[in-house]
Amino acid sequence: MSACLGALACSFVVGLGLPASAQTGQPAAAPAAPATLSKQMLPASVDAALQRAKVPREALSAMVVELDSAKGTKLSFRADEAVNPASVMKLVTTYAALDLLGPAFSWDTPVFMDGVLQDGALRGNVYIQGQGDPQLVVERLWLTMRRLRSMGVTVILGDIVLDRSAFDLPPRNAASFDGEPWRPYNVAPDALLINYKAVNMRFVPDVAAGVARISYEPPMGSMQLPQTVALAPAATACGDWQTALKAELGEPARIAFAGSFPQTCGEREWAVAPADPDGFAARAIEGMWRELGGKITGSVHDGKVPVGLKPVFATKSPSLAEVVRDINKYSNNVMTQQLFLTMGLQATGRGTWESGRQAMNQWWRSRWPQVPAPVWENGAGLSRDERVTAQGLAAMLQTAWASPQMPELLSSLPIVGVDGTMRRVNTSSSKGMAHLKTGTLRDVTALAGVVNSTSGKRYVLVGIINHPLAPGARPALHALVDWVVQDTPPMSSTVAAAKAPPKR
Repeated sequence: MSACLGALACSFVVGLGLPASAQTGQPAAAPAAPATLSKQMLPASVDAALQRAKVPREALSAMVVELDSAKGTKLSFRADEAVNPASVMKLVTTYAALDLLGPAFSWDTPVFMDGVLQDGALRGNVYIQGQGDPQLVVERLWLTMRRLRSMGVTVILGDIVLDRSAFDLPPRNAASFDGEPWRPYNVAPDALLINYKAVNMRFVPDVAAGVARISYEPPMGSMQLPQTVALAPAATACGDWQTALKAELGEPARIAFAGSFPQTCGEREWAVAPADPDGFAARAIEGMWRELGGKITGSVHDGKVPVGLKPVFATKSPSLAEVVRDINKYSNNVMTQQLFLTMGLQATGRGTWESGRQAMNQWWRSRWPQVPAPVWENGAGLSRDERVTAQGLAAMLQTAWASPQMPELLSSLPIVGVDGTMRRVNTSSSKGMAHLKTGTLRDVTALAGVVNSTSGKRYVLVGIINHPLAPGARPALHALVDWVVQDTPPMSSTVAAAKAPPKR
């Protein structure tokens, strides 16, 4: 399976947000050494990029700290201001999980049977108990259902019961954040999260038949899904092909298309979150069971595993280290929220937003008692209210650099100009020189991570802009990265003497 999990996992990057507000709290600890640039100074290239974007310099919070050195801070600019970090908050959540749970942690999804199996017929129910697995994607759902079939079950003379009680969450309107409920980044977490509650639709033009053929992953039970859509006239440009389809996504048991698909697009994929997200797991599990030739006389519905019933097998997730890589490389919101709730579940036995916040607060205060704790809502940065300081993020990254979890955290971050959400950033000096988590909301743009300089030094870098024009000011953060990369030290006296012309 690819790290991006096809078009689906790559579709979880958010594009909306909000300006920051101040947070009160105890002042952060002072830098270890005087900054190379004072709090009133910025590199000229950064200042110029902000001016071009028409964003005031006061909208930026930044900190650059040299690693592996006692020299300390290279740049501190409004670093103690609490600001909205957007998806850079995922750095905090993923490092906390690696630190508290360990990189080898994994999630089990146990499967139970409470009846008698005879001649392929199970006279009873099958139970599937969600424990918060963030990556129960199509391939692993197929393996789970295939294993049930391999045990000899052909027909279930009863129900498939889904136990989602490990997480206790209030109802959520998927349209509440930005009015786009079909976007996969808006799906809510779930103890039994199947394929991120998203359907991946693949469109393949069949010119001879005059249609584009459509396939769906996962296969969905109890849904009306068209198998074709008309092709647009041959000369139609690809353009905004998703809008051209005129998709109808508002009905829980139906997807329809009133438009057409431009054949000039070739093969395309589109991931959407159908209406009725609470019913997604039931439809996906029923669809996969029937796809594998299984039959069921009852229904697929929510319930609880009977007390004392023992599982017949369990589906194990990838390790936390692998999950963290997918979260940070592709900025997956719902996977991060699953992680946040899992830490609350492990700490208190209840997977709630409050228990997640309690676990995160306790962890932060035990490690950086002099630095104000971030403000968490869901740990993913998909929030109007989450806050952190550049100084706090820098302190956390310095600690992470010296920790046993450093390799897993660092390798999870996008590499500038190479992969993940930084793949398309291609400045001549910084390509391949930095591992940086990105953050983008409507009024926020941010970068944070580790930068290698041409001098051989390494730096923690944090840059966050909160302003209505913030997305247009991302070049200012790229300029900050370039400035750190180009940190060439002065020539040593030994080298200088060697290169000096001989005295006459």
